[in-house]
Amino acid sequence: MGARCSKLSLCWWPSNLKSNLNESSDLENGDLLPGFKEFSLEQLRAATSGFSTDHIVSEHGEKAPNVVYKGRFQDDNRWIAIKRFNKSAWPDSRQFLEEARAVGQLRNERLANLIGCCCEGEERLLVAEFMPNETLSKHLFHWENQPMKWAMRLRVALFLAQALEYCSSKGRALYHDLNAYRILFDQDGNPRLSCFGLMKNSRDGKSYSTNLAFTPPEYLRTGRVIPESVVYSFGTLLLDLLSGKHIPPSHAIDLIRGKNFLMLMDSCLEGHFSNDDGTELVRLASRCLQHEPRERPNAKTLVTALTHLQKETEVPSYALMGIPHGAASPKPTVSLTPLGEACSRMDLTAIHEILQKVGYKDDEGIANELSFQMWTDQIQETLNCKKRGDAAFRTKDFATAIDCYTQFIDVGTMVSPTVFARRCLCYLISDMPQEALGDAMQAQAVSPEWPTAFYLQAAALFSLGMDSDAQETLKDGTTLEAQKHRN
Repeated sequence: MGARCSKLSLCWWPSNLKSNLNESSDLENGDLLPGFKEFSLEQLRAATSGFSTDHIVSEHGEKAPNVVYKGRFQDDNRWIAIKRFNKSAWPDSRQFLEEARAVGQLRNERLANLIGCCCEGEERLLVAEFMPNETLSKHLFHWENQPMKWAMRLRVALFLAQALEYCSSKGRALYHDLNAYRILFDQDGNPRLSCFGLMKNSRDGKSYSTNLAFTPPEYLRTGRVIPESVVYSFGTLLLDLLSGKHIPPSHAIDLIRGKNFLMLMDSCLEGHFSNDDGTELVRLASRCLQHEPRERPNAKTLVTALTHLQKETEVPSYALMGIPHGAASPKPTVSLTPLGEACSRMDLTAIHEILQKVGYKDDEGIANELSFQMWTDQIQETLNCKKRGDAAFRTKDFATAIDCYTQFIDVGTMVSPTVFARRCLCYLISDMPQEALGDAMQAQAVSPEWPTAFYLQAAALFSLGMDSDAQETLKDGTTLEAQKHRN
């Protein structure tokens, strides 16, 4: 794994790549991709070895109770992704077939296209192109070898806008729960939008995730998705691309209003982009995140704005991504440590016991201004705040611990990742997961290679219902732990 910055932390392209960046076209239902068809349950069962758990994949961003399988037909070398719905979803078989057929008529190089479905008895399954190189969330938030380059982030934004514009032109402007898991990378490393989100809402679940901080305001009021809601979600993805983190829009808007543009930028990108380009993308995100839907741009406007920002247009995506051409990224396997295990179970009592036992040994060697300042009454009082916070933490008086640790942090004389970690747990126990996530990220900013910061981020993400992010962050923490022990 390469050095980490703060984040929460394949066919050859055609020779006319520049024109491909500027326009997305329909795919013909000929040699490139088969036309939409209805498969039998037996065919899909055979393609997945009886829906074996070994064929379950997480790359396509679907959460339980729906499952996505990787499969391949015996007479075809093409890999497919099969989404199997919960039995209570799509009770009306006719509605399911009508929706699937409508989405299946779409054919575009910016989509992970729907190529078939199955509707037998209580079974409802969708069949799409398989994308071997995982999700935007993986490459942006949980990278292992290199952070995503600025030129690639701009390309992701443009290709996604082109996908949305194409869908709008075909009468499918609504997209449900647009997020970093819905953007998949094909064998060339090109980003594509999953077609699964184009299916009209059913009993499959809500149109948006349970994390209300990222939900379009009009959806909170009415429970309905409108085209402008999709643009709002596109704005949250622009924030993801800018920052390398999942920043709540309200916090981002406050920073934008205060003209703190650079606070939004991923520190991994420092020196690799112009301030003008960064400012332009921040402004575009701000327009997408307007509270009133009518004030947001449409997909065509987004494409026009993003086309002018493109960089390194002659470089193939797989080269920008640093992935082998035509092959999926390797997936290292790691086992969880005791703290990682406790965070994965959300066992707050066990987390408290571990943090209490470890104490402040992980703060050793962290430089702070205290070493270079005269001892004053103010500094002594700051230390006393920490001591009072530690005593309250030990006796599980978490409200007092929060107050004392906050006083210690706000003075700013000393920097302690352990204090952030302890206050993070206090917030979790006090049912304040967003604040807990902020503290875990602060701990990582102070000590970027500290596994505890990643574990606690995972616990906060689990509390926020962001299970896939949490699982990836657990892996990051465990990998760092293993590296530390090897060294």
